[in-house]
Amino acid sequence: MNNENKVILNGIEKDKRISTQELLKQLYEKLESGCCNYEINALGQHNIGGPLWNREGKKLIFNVKNPGQRVGSMGMQGTSITVEGSAPADVGWLNAGAEIIVKGDGGDTTAHCAATGNIYIGGRTGTRSGALMKYDPKFPAPQFWVLKNTGSFSFEFMSGGIAVICGSGCENAESVLGYRSCVGMVGGTIYVRGKVEDISEDVWLMDLDEKDKKFLEEGIPVFLSKIDRKDKEKELLDFSQWRKIVAKTYEERITKRYVPIADFRNSVWVKDGIFGDMIEEDFEVADFVEKGDLRLKKPNWNSGAYSSPCEYNCPVFIPTQKRVALLRQSKFEEALKLVMDYSPFPASVCGQVCPNLCMEECNRKYVDVPLKINDLGMLSRDILPETVREERKEKIAVIGSGAAGLASAYHLRRLGYQVEIFEKDTVIGGKLKQVIPEERLDRNILENEINKIIDMGIKAHTGYSVDEKAFEKLTGDFNAVVVAVGAHEPILLPVKGSGLMIKGLDFLKKINRGESVNIGKKVVVIGAGNAGMDVVMGAYKMGAEKVTAIDIQKPAAFDEEIEHAKSLGAEIRWPAFTQEVAEEGIYLKNGEFIEADSVIVSIGDRPNLSFLPDRYKDEKGKLLVNDYYQLEGKENVFIAGDVIKLGLFTNALGDGRKTAINIDNLLNGKPLDRFENAPMIPQDKVKNEFYHPMNPQAVEDREAESEVDRCLSCGYCRDCSFCMEICPEQAISRIESDNDFGFEYVSDSEKCIGCGICAGVCPCGIWEMTDNLEKYIES
Repeated sequence: MNNENKVILNGIEKDKRISTQELLKQLYEKLESGCCNYEINALGQHNIGGPLWNREGKKLIFNVKNPGQRVGSMGMQGTSITVEGSAPADVGWLNAGAEIIVKGDGGDTTAHCAATGNIYIGGRTGTRSGALMKYDPKFPAPQFWVLKNTGSFSFEFMSGGIAVICGSGCENAESVLGYRSCVGMVGGTIYVRGKVEDISEDVWLMDLDEKDKKFLEEGIPVFLSKIDRKDKEKELLDFSQWRKIVAKTYEERITKRYVPIADFRNSVWVKDGIFGDMIEEDFEVADFVEKGDLRLKKPNWNSGAYSSPCEYNCPVFIPTQKRVALLRQSKFEEALKLVMDYSPFPASVCGQVCPNLCMEECNRKYVDVPLKINDLGMLSRDILPETVREERKEKIAVIGSGAAGLASAYHLRRLGYQVEIFEKDTVIGGKLKQVIPEERLDRNILENEINKIIDMGIKAHTGYSVDEKAFEKLTGDFNAVVVAVGAHEPILLPVKGSGLMIKGLDFLKKINRGESVNIGKKVVVIGAGNAGMDVVMGAYKMGAEKVTAIDIQKPAAFDEEIEHAKSLGAEIRWPAFTQEVAEEGIYLKNGEFIEADSVIVSIGDRPNLSFLPDRYKDEKGKLLVNDYYQLEGKENVFIAGDVIKLGLFTNALGDGRKTAINIDNLLNGKPLDRFENAPMIPQDKVKNEFYHPMNPQAVEDREAESEVDRCLSCGYCRDCSFCMEICPEQAISRIESDNDFGFEYVSDSEKCIGCGICAGVCPCGIWEMTDNLEKYIES
């Protein structure tokens, strides 16, 4: 629009300042007459460029000098506002789509509650800027660009949108975000250049990925052009000083606390009296002993109806009780092959690095010590995978070759599919190969199991980096795609001096590549999870003499990992909150100083999902995955492993198996599976009294094969015939069957009196007494 059509409005008339109401009244009148281009020489009048629009949908242009508060407040799409100079508070408050350019400074609460539209500030902004920014997926996400810095309390309760704080000219500032920024932040992304201090514990401070750099590379020239500062382009396009801030997920914020069972029993009253936790009784009295349909109760042989604790707590669902049953029947080869139906890593993952949740919940611990289930896994290390029964023409692509990717590829290949792996790194194996110390994972065993998977006829492409274009091609060229890229982006601690930290994941990868890392004699490790304990071991391997691991809560590492770290000389301290990292060591928030030559951070990693289009992600950048491990909006793409949620290697193996099964279901037109496990058998159904305790040391010295007589066979009939021998009416008999067991025990209703002795003596919890009078009660 040319200057001839421009309307000039003045905030001073006849040497007297007019009110905001009068100025806006003039503006509305001109707007009604169809004027769209305004030059406003204000004198502190506020609300200029608010919720305005042209009847014909033409663009509204405002060029403003000396405005008051709330420039562009509730600005609508199709509105462009340029402020020549600075503006006071509330610039772009509740912005609903306007483009707002302030060539000087913005005041307090700039971009407060912005919902869409772009706000460009050519200087600095005041306190609480960017607070409550939000994002409605129906509209473009709001963008808030600042050349210099923001005041304190910025980005409080931010839930969406993008902010870019360039930090230009703020090299000496203690923090370009002021103090106590990002409190309550739950979404959105903040790109920040320069020093950052005292940001909320609700967020992560992270390095940029390629997609972030591309966004800034495209956006910075546009921003600088808007504010007439193209001279800053070279300075700001140096990405070495840029980082990003993202909100922690709900799971990352919440720490689950479990009450030990001993504390529960001591502090919670037992239902139904002091023996209520030992017996089940409905306290009904029968007048006569009956048989057949008139029995109050009838027995049911429910072998396999419940999951044993080991199976239920295994992320891969390995039915150890079935393996042991086969060993007990001298079916050794069948027993050792059974685990291969669930895991291609029985010796490396299941036998060495798994924390053995199965053993933690093993009911044998109520007798003496849990079964040596990890040793059972080692027995299967030389078992070869089954040959492919029938070749299929469908092709499956697996992106990533960690535990989840290899497991998915393995199970798909067993089903006959043509499988190709695409790995970004130069080696196959993911964190198993690159991160886990050799002290915890025998490299020969791992290599052997990886080779067995590849040798099944799987094509592996290493050094293959998948970007958005390559991903779209894979989804078109292959019948299905598995995304299993793991989590390889280390999370930084958002404190002053974070740039001095060594990233734990990178540190472990270097060690596993055989590189020497100079970390000095005194080392502090921030984070005391299992990965943190691996870092502790790596530090000692690199020559450290004193390693201190700190955490803000009780260490999440498993007991055996903590004990191993302590045996090396490590000190583990909690709660300890990091205040600042300096060249000479680390300062805690309680004022304490820990001297250190190196500080290594190991508080978690995140997946790099920049190759996936944003339409497959929520406003926080997490993938939209349904209950079938399927990417929403792309039915032939399945997700596995740490991409969904950080977990154990066994969680990754379980996810890989589930994705393979559901891909097979999809390609065969079958319903997809949610993989709901059978309920875990209640502990009181398993009769510990039938087993003699053993000396724990004697158990330690036994071979794994001899564990068969210690297994309680929870919920899985061990064919002991106790029930048949003790039945007072001789109502129970054993018959051959074509079920999974090869046999079953049956009760003759014409003999059975429903006494429940069979259920009382069954050591495995197989027999259950159920009501037998429903039909009479209903009638």
